[in-house]
Amino acid sequence: MYDYMDRHSYENTHPMTTIQMTLDEKLLKEVDGTVRRLRTTRSALIRDSIRHYLKTLHVRNLEAQDRAAYRRKPVKPGEFDVWESEQVWGED
Repeated sequence: MYDYMDRHSYENTHPMTTIQMTLDEKLLKEVDGTVRRLRTTRSALIRDSIRHYLKTLHVRNLEAQDRAAYRRKPVKPGEFDVWESEQVWGED
């Protein structure tokens, strides 16, 4: 997640567009409570939330691509055995 400085520098270097949103009352109350606790604004919270969601979707997409690739070309038995010794941490 972006910290204040990241948001501040991002907002000062990218032009902003005003949009209108519709939220149900319960969600709006949750947003406003969070905004007060974080000492931020509705806009900043929603921007950060959208960025986080888009990043999550991107990661999910990459994971789906990996799963599809392994279905097309599954790992062969013994293919990664050479790395087994690297996984041993030893005893302390």
